[in-house]
Amino acid sequence: MVVAPRLAALIEQLLGTALPLRLRAWDGSETGPPGGPVLVVRHRRALRRLLFKPGEMGLARAWVAGELDVEGDLYAALDLLLAPVQAHRAIPARQRLAVAGELLRLAGPVVPVPPPPPREEVRRRTGPLHSPRRDRAAISHHYDVGNAFYELVIGPSLVYSCAVWEEDTASLEDAQAAKLDLICRKLGLRPGQRLLDVGCGWGSLALHAARHHGVRAVGITLSAEQAALARERVARAGLADRVEIRVQDYRETADGPFDAIASVGMAEHVGADRYREYAERLLALLRPGGRLLNHQIARPPVADERAYRVDPFIDAYVFPDGELAPLGRTVGQLERAGFEVRDVESLREHYALTLRRWVRNLEDNWAEAVRLTSPGRARVWRLYMAASAVNFERGGIGVNQVLAVRPTATGTSVLPLRPRAWTERATGRDRSPDPARQAQPH
Repeated sequence: MVVAPRLAALIEQLLGTALPLRLRAWDGSETGPPGGPVLVVRHRRALRRLLFKPGEMGLARAWVAGELDVEGDLYAALDLLLAPVQAHRAIPARQRLAVAGELLRLAGPVVPVPPPPPREEVRRRTGPLHSPRRDRAAISHHYDVGNAFYELVIGPSLVYSCAVWEEDTASLEDAQAAKLDLICRKLGLRPGQRLLDVGCGWGSLALHAARHHGVRAVGITLSAEQAALARERVARAGLADRVEIRVQDYRETADGPFDAIASVGMAEHVGADRYREYAERLLALLRPGGRLLNHQIARPPVADERAYRVDPFIDAYVFPDGELAPLGRTVGQLERAGFEVRDVESLREHYALTLRRWVRNLEDNWAEAVRLTSPGRARVWRLYMAASAVNFERGGIGVNQVLAVRPTATGTSVLPLRPRAWTERATGRDRSPDPARQAQPH
């Protein structure tokens, strides 16, 4: 029996369109258009996974287990597959049953119990969604996989959010430094001010702000491994008197007021039901006239927001309990909490460029990445970063920096008349008026 043509016909039946790339089955047979990327089904066990978990979860488990792969340009393969797969997520039950019967025959004469999920998958979740305990477990799943692994993938800057690129940017590290300084300029940081970095990661923003803008910074994270390395970096930089790193939930932070707050890649972990509480908590921690820089991935709105579901692969393997919100909802929640939103900047294309650099780092150091974690973990990161890059490029998701202020009692924003001065590439001092000397409106 030649497998590839029969398997391709089943896939086309599910997608409702011709298979857009070449297919190779475990028996060595091939079919489909030549000259491009090849979808490789390495083991019939992948079909058993699809039988027991139809759709994205079955595919995800087969990918992580190494039973499903792509030879050639992964980005091109994802670009070809993304639209038809997303268009046919809701396959009618009758159609699924018809395909299941043929999959059963291809999977082998005996179909045993379902193969166990790869060990990289989240197994057990306890407690209410986005409770402090459950959030800690979710953050640990994603971040506590080894600091050396992350440094290998995201580079020595240890910045795990999108960089800011120019046409002549020389390296990923330069682009990340530009992003850190852009945040500091938007926040109008000055020597002696207090900065709170919510979800501080490995401390890169806090270190940059203390070193180059003279602030006293507090960074909070739920990852013990992140905090340990961040504290080492602070000590090596000789900034222990100006930078404090805590393992702390934002709901536990109570030592405001701060002059500025940065939330970079953190709000995606908060959850829609908790976002208002999150925004109100940050507002309470800011002094009047203080600024918030919220850097957050966004998704397009859907017709029925109640029907929104997190991508199952991302939820099970990458960011457990993570949620994306449309930009409009985020801005509305910040405003309802009492913030005045003053600027929104989209960095969608910048994130695609950043992710492609991270994927290159991973691929160039594949053996070491596998040694530091596991083959499955490395495969998870390669797929999620490459697929995310394609999704950013296609406009399926975006990322935005939202600058908001806590208004003063008199309504002054303590912002310059033309705040977009921070878009200038020169890293001179922020031209915002000093709040202590700003004249009150007549």
